[in-house]
Amino acid sequence: MLDELFGLGLAISFGTLLAWAFRTLPKERWQILAAIPVGKEGAGNWKGVNLTYYGLFSAFATVSAVAILFVLMAAIQVPAQVTLVMVGILFGICFPAAKIIARLVEQKPGTFTIGGASFVGYLLAPGIVWIAGGGYLFPEIRIPVLPGLATLAVAYALGEGLGRLACISFGCCYGKPLAQCHAWIRRALGPHSFVFTGEVKKIAYERGLAGQRVVPIQALTSILYITVALAGILLFLKNSYSCALIVTTLVTQSWRVLSEFLRADHRGGGKLSAYQIMAMAAVAYSFMILFIFTGEPLPIADLKTGLVSLWDPAVLLFLQCIGLATFLVTGRSMVTASTLSFHLVKELT
Repeated sequence: MLDELFGLGLAISFGTLLAWAFRTLPKERWQILAAIPVGKEGAGNWKGVNLTYYGLFSAFATVSAVAILFVLMAAIQVPAQVTLVMVGILFGICFPAAKIIARLVEQKPGTFTIGGASFVGYLLAPGIVWIAGGGYLFPEIRIPVLPGLATLAVAYALGEGLGRLACISFGCCYGKPLAQCHAWIRRALGPHSFVFTGEVKKIAYERGLAGQRVVPIQALTSILYITVALAGILLFLKNSYSCALIVTTLVTQSWRVLSEFLRADHRGGGKLSAYQIMAMAAVAYSFMILFIFTGEPLPIADLKTGLVSLWDPAVLLFLQCIGLATFLVTGRSMVTASTLSFHLVKELT
C-alpha cells in the first residue's frame, strides 16, 4: 500500500504543478527571473546579467530526478556514497556533452541538448553501474546491473518531464504552428495549444511565432514522461526491474523520435535529425543490455528504506549543491541582456 500511496502523492503533486505551468509559463512574465547589475554604463544605468526561470526549473527537475534516484537505489540496499559517485560521474560527463553535441548538431553557441546528453548517459550507464557496483570502487558493494539501470532510466524520464517546464518558460523546443498541421491535429490539440508572448522568447526571435497558436509539444512531453516515470517507479518497487527499464526507455525514446515531427525549432539537417537517430539507437542498446544481463540475482525493493535515505545530511547537501550547480550553468542567459536603473522613492526618504 505504501508504494501505491507514494505514487499517488507524486502524481497529484506533479499534476498540480503541470496544470499551473501550462497556463502560466508561455507568458512573457515567466522568462526572466532576475537581473543582476554587473557594470556601470553611465547616466545612472547598469548593464545586467539575466537569470532565467529556465535555470530554476532545470534545477528543480535535476534535484527531483536525483532525489528519486537516491530513493530507488537505497530501496535495493545501495549505500548513498555509491549513488553519489554514480551521479557525479554521469553529470561530470553529460553536462559538457549537452553543450558539445548541441553545437555540433545545431551549429549554435549558448544552447543545450538534453537528447544528446541522455544518449551519452545511456551509453555510459552500464559501465558506470558495473564499475561503481562491481566491487572495484567499493569492494563490499555489489549492484545488479538491471536494477541500477532501471533507476537511471526512471530518474531520466522524470527529470526530462519536469525539465520541459523550463523549455516552456524560455520558449524553446517549441511546436509547429497549428495552421501548418493536419486537420485532426488541429482538432485534437487546438483547445490546448500554446500562445507564447514576449519578443525575447526563443520562439519569437528564432522563428517569429510569438502570438501564434502552436502545438504544445513541451506539455505533451511533460505529461508522457512524468506518467511513464511514475509507472516505472511502481514497476521498480514491485521488483519488475527489466520492465521498468524497457518501458521507460521505449516510451521516452520512441516519443523523442515521433515528437520531432511536430517541432518547429532547428534540429539539424536531414529527414531524420541526429537526435532521432540517437533515440532509436538508445532503444536498441537497452534491449541488448537487457539480453546480456538477464539472469543475474535480483534484490527486493523496500520503499521505506529508500525514503529514509533522503534524511542523510550528505544526501541533502548533495541535492542542494547539484541544484545550485544546475541553476548556475543553465540559468545565466547568454542570448538576452538588460539595462538597469535605480532611483529613490522620495516620498519614503
